[in-house]
Amino acid sequence: MNRVRTGLLVGIVSAIGVLLLAISASERKSPGRVSTVHGRIAEIEGGEACSACHGGWFGHMRGACSTCHEDVAAQVAEHRGLHGQVAPELVADCATCHGEHHGDDFRLVNPLAFSLAGVPDPGKFDHGLVGFAMAGVHLTLACKQCHPHADADLLPEGQKRFLGLQQDCASCHADPHGGRMQVGCAICHDQTSFQDRFVPDHETWLSLLGAHADVDCRACHESGTEHALESLRPGAHRQARTCGDCHATPHSERFLAGNAAALGKRAAATCGECHPLALPKFTDLRVEVTPEQHAHGGFPLAAPHDTVACASCHTPAVSYAERHPGRGPRECNACHEDPHGGQFAAATFANGCVDCHAVTHFAPTEFDRQRHERTSLPLDGRHSEIDCHDCHTDPGDDGPRRFHGTPNRCEQCHADAHGNLFAAAQPQLAANPRGTCAVCHRTDAFASVDHARFDHADWTGFAVTGAHAQIECGDCHVPMARADATGRRFGRIARHGDGFAGCVTCHQDPHEGLFDGEQAPAAVDGRAGCERCHDTASFRALPFGFEHGTFTGWPLVGAHGKLDCSACHQRLAQPSAVGRSWGRARGRDCVDCHQDPHQGQFERLGRTDCARCHKSATTFATLSFRHNLDSSFPLGEAHEKVACASCHKPEAIGGVTAVRYRPLPMECVDCHGTEGGGSTGRRRRQ
Repeated sequence: MNRVRTGLLVGIVSAIGVLLLAISASERKSPGRVSTVHGRIAEIEGGEACSACHGGWFGHMRGACSTCHEDVAAQVAEHRGLHGQVAPELVADCATCHGEHHGDDFRLVNPLAFSLAGVPDPGKFDHGLVGFAMAGVHLTLACKQCHPHADADLLPEGQKRFLGLQQDCASCHADPHGGRMQVGCAICHDQTSFQDRFVPDHETWLSLLGAHADVDCRACHESGTEHALESLRPGAHRQARTCGDCHATPHSERFLAGNAAALGKRAAATCGECHPLALPKFTDLRVEVTPEQHAHGGFPLAAPHDTVACASCHTPAVSYAERHPGRGPRECNACHEDPHGGQFAAATFANGCVDCHAVTHFAPTEFDRQRHERTSLPLDGRHSEIDCHDCHTDPGDDGPRRFHGTPNRCEQCHADAHGNLFAAAQPQLAANPRGTCAVCHRTDAFASVDHARFDHADWTGFAVTGAHAQIECGDCHVPMARADATGRRFGRIARHGDGFAGCVTCHQDPHEGLFDGEQAPAAVDGRAGCERCHDTASFRALPFGFEHGTFTGWPLVGAHGKLDCSACHQRLAQPSAVGRSWGRARGRDCVDCHQDPHQGQFERLGRTDCARCHKSATTFATLSFRHNLDSSFPLGEAHEKVACASCHKPEAIGGVTAVRYRPLPMECVDCHGTEGGGSTGRRRRQ
């Protein structure tokens, strides 16, 4: 019995082992190499791990496929897409359409797979099967233009051949609206052309007929407004807009308000009363306006305009703006030729032509002197005696009679008797509306002058002070015997154009230009010319002092600074021809005023410079002579102890006794003689 049991156990174990060996052998042996897309998956291990695709002991191939291809499994489960619509027997066995073990280059998605799925020609695939009704331009596209890997022999790792695309337009096309639209693209666009647009049920708000049929959507649905295309939502409804809500009206507010009140409507809703949408243009000639409506525009059709044909004022063959410019009842020149050539276009006449002319006739004019007061030149004084035509001349064929812009300033009609002197010096005079002359002169006579308004210092730059204030105007402005071309008799200080040159304009320079050279300062503390030293009170006085060294180059220092001016400049008994009362100094050298005690011994080139040795300005006795440097005889050790008078002794020089300094003997023998021979006396060096 034990042997039987043992034999049975051995048989069972052997059978199990043989079965395991068979299974093992079957997993290692594949019917062929799998495709590359499957072979590169690690779990399949080059195509030898059969259970990875075949489901192992307790699984099946469809379940294994669904594990990796979850998106296909979802289509099958939800009955959508291509896989959700194929026959159940095909869905049950993936290998029916997608065979394997045919080698590396075998495509799992091929024409046979499409044919088995009911698609004989993949290029004509009906995208309606997958929920995308493709039409228009899309029908002309190759598959790979939307599915980049449709024709790929080897599907790139991680990529899909057909699945994974979205049916939203923006998934393939750049959104020109930047995501601002609230409705889908198909609401306004079809697949034929993006430029072609259609809007269903637009008749609810506005019939797109006539001129509106050619209007771009953005013209009415402008971005950034409440009616923008971006703000439109499916199912949303808005109140219909009126003409005036979209179009700017060319009519005046008065015209719109008057007609709106008469019709009992909003102004923006009254357009259709005169301009039916059936008319091709807003300016169609068939548009009619009643006299009552015309009056609402501010121009009642009263006499004499009540008998005038519309076309006489509203020319048909022009733009609306030109045809209906919004003229007022006082704008005569809008219809009538202006005989004044536009001279009064900028004039301040509130009523236009009727300020001067009657409503019923143009001539004669009703403009009188009282109305002339409203112009820039009131007719007062001598101007009231002038005939109108004297100023408002008729140029004949060269243009209309001149009114507006006629000269209204003194200098425009009269020559400036002052030669533009005051106008140039006083720019503020130009601000006077009557002209520069009118600041001082009145219109009754040019000689009528308001002297209180004339400031001699400010207007001429010359203040009348000191002695000048004590003389009469005629003393400087000597009256002329005959009037000049401007009627002026008042004399001028200087010839016109020469300008005012200061004191020398009227007075001679007693210094004869001596202080106008380069050595003298041009100005002192802001004062120039004679005013550097003098004022207008008296020429004799020097209120600012006189810097002798600055003006003459000869500073008064030392003893010279203590002298009176008359010590060098002798007073003259009678003033000179130029008014000088002080004589000139004798000269600039010491010898010009002082006697030379050396009798010309130190003269060089005809001039003796005392300051070479006598530098002190206080006393002549202070000597700055250096024998070793300033003479040609250096004092040696022995001679330094010798008294000056031992060599320099008085003698007759030029008939005058003076100390001899030069020439003197300079050789030793001249003073000391030869050895053993004693002194031979001094010999002068010649």
